[in-house]
Amino acid sequence: MPDQYDFVIVGGGSAGSALASRLSADPSNRVLVLEAGRPDYRWDVFIHMPAALAFPIGSRFYDWRYETEPEPHMNGRRIYHARGKVLGGSSSINGMIFQRGNPMDYERWAADPGMETWDYAHCLPYFRRMETCLAGEDEYRGGDGPLKLERGPAAGPLFEAFLEAAQQAGHPLTSDVNGYRQEGFAAFDRNVYRGRRLSAARAYLHPAMSRPNLEVKTRATVSQILFDGSRATGVEYTERGRHRQVARAGEVILCGGAFNSPQLLQLSGIGNAAELEPLGVEVVHHLPGVGENMQDHLEVYIQHRATQPVSIQPWMAMWRRPLVGLMWLFRKGPGATNHFEAGGFIRSNDEVDWPNLMFHFLPIAIRYDGSSPTGGHGYQVHVGPMYSNSMGWCKIRSTDPRVKPAIRFNYLSTDQDKREWIEAVRKTREIFAQPAWAGFDGGEISPGPSVETDDEILDWVRTDAETALHPSCTARMGTDEMSVIDPRSMKVHGLEGIRVVDASSMRYVTNGNIYAPVMMLAEKAADLILGNTPLAPEHVEWYRHGP
Repeated sequence: MPDQYDFVIVGGGSAGSALASRLSADPSNRVLVLEAGRPDYRWDVFIHMPAALAFPIGSRFYDWRYETEPEPHMNGRRIYHARGKVLGGSSSINGMIFQRGNPMDYERWAADPGMETWDYAHCLPYFRRMETCLAGEDEYRGGDGPLKLERGPAAGPLFEAFLEAAQQAGHPLTSDVNGYRQEGFAAFDRNVYRGRRLSAARAYLHPAMSRPNLEVKTRATVSQILFDGSRATGVEYTERGRHRQVARAGEVILCGGAFNSPQLLQLSGIGNAAELEPLGVEVVHHLPGVGENMQDHLEVYIQHRATQPVSIQPWMAMWRRPLVGLMWLFRKGPGATNHFEAGGFIRSNDEVDWPNLMFHFLPIAIRYDGSSPTGGHGYQVHVGPMYSNSMGWCKIRSTDPRVKPAIRFNYLSTDQDKREWIEAVRKTREIFAQPAWAGFDGGEISPGPSVETDDEILDWVRTDAETALHPSCTARMGTDEMSVIDPRSMKVHGLEGIRVVDASSMRYVTNGNIYAPVMMLAEKAADLILGNTPLAPEHVEWYRHGP
């Protein structure tokens, strides 16, 4: 007989880890977590050393290694998408940057029908509940949550020059991009604690795994959700690719992310009937929004040579890596930071009401794969628009769960997208042209002086841009016909016993890295699932550029 659980959570990533912790806190709830990736072994330096973040991305041991379909507005390129293939999901391989988004993001969510309880006042108490902000607790920041957040020191000549140049270009500093004012430049919060990555699995899941009512299985691939009529009754899965197993559940909660949650819904007969039937999928429920409305952030690196030996380039030498590792064992040195220690948010034009560009500064000129175009000292900014109105999709191409879905984002497909990309590059160049760089600037490496006109900038973006790894909204909350999730319960519209809680259920992509919003969403969803009285809304002031 199959085992019976109160909750089966499909996916042990960011949202799944938080939900497993909160739902199993009641000893009467029997909870099973099924994670397709492998364990996040405590000895695995590539996961736990912050500066080693480049190693897991692209590795078949850590990364599911998705690619888009040829993007029609990106010269037909397939854009690589890393997704965590390990307990903790992408929180175990990401850049560890912690950004809530702008309060206006949640006001935008709440402005849509049925979304009233997702405004900033209702989300803020859940942001505060999940975090321990080591820079200090206040009415915006939490002080007793599982996620311990260090703030980057952003010290040294290049960080100092960057923050000074931003001010010289007319942009303010702000004390905390996750507090009263997001707009401006500041040191960034990070999911790093005492020199180690603090993934969702380490913050939420591992402290709960000693509970007798919580079971976690890794290398467990769910192939189908089982239904009795319109009620989900469990899942079918294989563990380590072996024999088929069934787990019965009072509720099935999908936490697989923006690709895997819609994929599993579609494999199980939930989606657009006209697309599922030709594949031989028996339709359980016609829900055309499954896999649609996909959003993301695209980014480029604008890189400069440095004329002085002030970058972290020397620490990248192979012969220094043993020393970096040794220092890291004592929770210090260049291995104990993600190096994305500062950045900012600005408005690229006067027509937007809140920031639409994000900047991350890095004191080296390097790509995510570890390659350096100069081989010497340099620095760079990662920049991209936050509110692209280009929309994509995620669709199964086979009934075999091992076959990755087809994904397309339609990057750079709208006039707004193109305009904001031109503004992003020009605004970055303005910052890099300020007097603060006089003692360091050895000239622009990328895109280089040959890229100047609007058309040249767009051609360069089409050729060089990469995803910022923030796919979202493919099973979005809402009450319109293209929404998938009921925002009052996180249940799939028209069905019982099944919910979706992850980046796919976001209404719109938020401004910044999306890990923090996903964790907030999971915290809030836990109360909805358990029937707890929601945390009372907290009405605070926040910075508004306009009236």
